[in-house]
Amino acid sequence: MDRKTKSTIIEEYRLHEGDTGSAEVQIAILTARIKQLTRHLTENRHDFHTKRRLFQLVGQRRRLLAYLYREDAGRYQQLIQRLGLRK
Repeated sequence: MDRKTKSTIIEEYRLHEGDTGSAEVQIAILTARIKQLTRHLTENRHDFHTKRRLFQLVGQRRRLLAYLYREDAGRYQQLIQRLGLRK
């Protein structure tokens, strides 16, 4: 992922000025990376190293989503609707 894409994601999902590490921003960046790796794996089915990394990123996103749900269920619902995640 290039800097421009990452900075636009941060701009869109940040909570306040200077926010680069909130759960929403981290989850949005992980979702973009997961989508990118999923596209790569549709073309390269036997790339097992990428597949392993994809599973790691999905697990990390799941843990962050669980944290956000525990802390504030309203923000969690809002975020999964914005990202188009199913839950």
